[in-house]
Amino acid sequence: MRLFVRIFNKLYLGGRYFLKQKFWFLLNKPFFRYLGRGTFIDSPLKITKKYIECGRKVYIWKFGRIEGINQYNYQKYSPKIIFEDGVTIQQFLHLTCANQIKIGKNTAIAASVTITDIHHPYKDITIPIEQQDIVVGEVIIGEDSKIYNNTVILPNTKLGKHTTVGANSVVSGVFPDYCVIVGAPAKIVKRYCFEEQKWKKTDHKGNFIE
Repeated sequence: MRLFVRIFNKLYLGGRYFLKQKFWFLLNKPFFRYLGRGTFIDSPLKITKKYIECGRKVYIWKFGRIEGINQYNYQKYSPKIIFEDGVTIQQFLHLTCANQIKIGKNTAIAASVTITDIHHPYKDITIPIEQQDIVVGEVIIGEDSKIYNNTVILPNTKLGKHTTVGANSVVSGVFPDYCVIVGAPAKIVKRYCFEEQKWKKTDHKGNFIE
């Protein structure tokens, strides 16, 4: 009897989820820049669909803010947010974009990660920081990467393919393929050595130290 109940619940709940996902896709597809099959964004707090491209089988968990900024003060912007095939993102994503943010295929992002291509200057002490004109860059995250909890990714960051970012890191700058970065500010601590076919420790510039 218990086995029957477990099977019934699995089929019933799985069926409900499938229908919810299918209905969401059909309802929302016309409003996105592009929406690939099998994609589902669950209960976002805020989302600007017309600036977003999603590939196939993108899944974003609940309570994310995914916002394209097309105007700030009197400046106009053309935001473009790209999630390539197979991207998965856990709950509480905070993503703001005024230029371009691109997340490569099969990249996985853990909970409570912030990604932005916007910088708020503070130079003019006569104007509140939030009211000063923003400075925008771009963010590119390479395919097959993993970004752990509470990471902040700042403007003009480029992460190479198969990059691991440790939890609570603050990331800015350009990082190569096949590396591990951690810290605030984030620095390289490991890279994959193809000659020896193994991961090796590095200095913060990425030079092998073993």
